[in-house]
Amino acid sequence: MKKSKTTPPVSWTSAEPEGPGRNSSPPASRRPLPELSSSELLDAYSRAVISVVETVGPAVVSISVGQAAPETGFEPEGAGSGFVITPDGYILTNSHVASGAKRIEAVFTDGRRLSAMLVGDDPSSDLAVIWVDSSGLPYASLGESSQLQVGQLVIAMGNPFGFQSTVSTGVVSALGRSLRSRQGRLIENIIQHTAPLNPGNSGGPLLDSRGQVVGVNTAIIAQAQGIGFAIPSSTARWIVTQLLTQGRVKRGYLGLVGFRRKLDRRLVRFYKLSSDYGLEVASLDPQGPAKRGGLLAGDILVGAGGQNVASVDDLFKLLSDWPIGRPLPLVCLRLKDRLEVEVLPAEAK
Repeated sequence: MKKSKTTPPVSWTSAEPEGPGRNSSPPASRRPLPELSSSELLDAYSRAVISVVETVGPAVVSISVGQAAPETGFEPEGAGSGFVITPDGYILTNSHVASGAKRIEAVFTDGRRLSAMLVGDDPSSDLAVIWVDSSGLPYASLGESSQLQVGQLVIAMGNPFGFQSTVSTGVVSALGRSLRSRQGRLIENIIQHTAPLNPGNSGGPLLDSRGQVVGVNTAIIAQAQGIGFAIPSSTARWIVTQLLTQGRVKRGYLGLVGFRRKLDRRLVRFYKLSSDYGLEVASLDPQGPAKRGGLLAGDILVGAGGQNVASVDDLFKLLSDWPIGRPLPLVCLRLKDRLEVEVLPAEAK
């Protein structure tokens, strides 16, 4: 382990001018917004939702899973939602909806019922890709979940309880949540929102007001009201790439749980870091590579393999491409010190 010999200065002086020459005009973010009547606000809200539904609705499908039946040809055993992501028939949904199904059918809003095959699934992120033999399909675009803000309008679409093309609205209530998958692995950086979800919504899109997919709805809390969770589109994008190219997601494993942390501005300036955020280590697997490499709970990762680390997604993306068994150099902050450590990733099981 290498430790830098320098530490940042204790205090900083403000570069903002003071006195009579200081610009007294308030920033744009503090200027009063033009007042709108309640009806105008509701009309704008409605138009935004209607526009999204009309644009994205045809790309949302109902997914039925089951097995072949001698009389009807198909005996459903479960259901969920999904949405088309390419015009040639690739559909994104939840792993727990499609995994292990002997037969899968996708039902479109125009009434078409097409047989689907599982391309690949990733239980660790609860995402799966299925495919139907068709072309020229309407599809939804994955947006940038990293731009989401708490309080932002979101729209959930899906097929709860078998009711096709159901729409609900809410707001982002929290970002950076962790949710444990059915296999026990923590899914990081989850979006928490208030758009009502019910059984059957799983795998449906969570959209912003522009109709961009910002998340994939994955879970509800049955004992609570108005709490839903979605996997961010930034995670979904690279998971889909792995599933389409390899049929599975091959990950390196460091044995740590972390969360996004805003860095002290003095540290950012002193160490000339390229981001104001890092990944704080919350806990470590006692037998994991990170622990053996010398990391401690409370360390803040800011770099790995020569790349910036500002979130769990950054680390996941790096580990998905990093060769298993190849030493991975990490840069972290421990209190005010900058440390360089080296870990040997293992393959995630």
